[in-house]
Amino acid sequence: MFETGRSFPVPRRAKIVLPLGLVAISFASIFIKLCDAPPLVISAYRLGIAGFILALFHGRQLGRELRLLTRQETLLALLAGLSLSLHFAFWVTSLKYTSVASSVIFVTTNPIFVALASVFFLRERLSFPLFFSVLVAVGGGLMIGWGDWDLGKQTVYGDFLALLGAVMATGYLLTGRRLRPKMSLGPYITLVYGVAGILLILFALLNGDSFFGYSSRDYFLFLLLALVPQLIGHTTVNWALRFFSATLVAVFILGEPILATLLAYFLLGEPIGPRIFLGGTLVLLGIYLCAREERKLTAS
Repeated sequence: MFETGRSFPVPRRAKIVLPLGLVAISFASIFIKLCDAPPLVISAYRLGIAGFILALFHGRQLGRELRLLTRQETLLALLAGLSLSLHFAFWVTSLKYTSVASSVIFVTTNPIFVALASVFFLRERLSFPLFFSVLVAVGGGLMIGWGDWDLGKQTVYGDFLALLGAVMATGYLLTGRRLRPKMSLGPYITLVYGVAGILLILFALLNGDSFFGYSSRDYFLFLLLALVPQLIGHTTVNWALRFFSATLVAVFILGEPILATLLAYFLLGEPIGPRIFLGGTLVLLGIYLCAREERKLTAS
């Protein structure tokens, strides 16, 4: 069932942990929907708590590796944190305006923007498979957006914010590609999560939001967001790359919109209409084709 492209056998625990990590990531949108706090506060608590926990385990190593970075690499780390903070700011806000299904489908389109960035910024050739995959994804997005227009302009605004979240995630990934070879995983995510958390705190304060006075349920949800989708979910996916090919992991992650939509249906009562089903299928197909083509461009 699992092909890794590696010469050693995959341990049984890896085949169990990767699906559990996917489930953990898929719960993020549900926790956010249940939370009454402002989006920037939610994002700041999620990244702030995660960064603090990581610092307890990787703080010393991070200090050693920071001294080895050049000024340009330090700026890249700050840029990665800024991109990640904007990703969460846009995406979490989008969930206040649109459905879980629409938001998660749009925010997972970042492989499309990564592939396009390879063309426009790295001067790669625009291949027909890449052009076709973008058309497929855009067609699916238009199908979802057209239906959401009937639900009101606020819903379309939420879709647009989720799309901006995907663009910011692209900046985070492209910056990480440049920086990750210079840093170990633990110190890297500690640094980027920490920078993103600090920036989100500043954004929330500038927006006039308060970090106190919320219900005990909200504070519990803040903790769950930091522990479950951020630390358990994302850490599991990175750990799985040791045993599975990047292709398999990338395709596996495409299950997040499906799982999140199902969770929203059963836990929040959000409907799944034919428009979401057909449009979402096209978007996911386009994402998969774009991710596959982008890996070919990167390997060439």
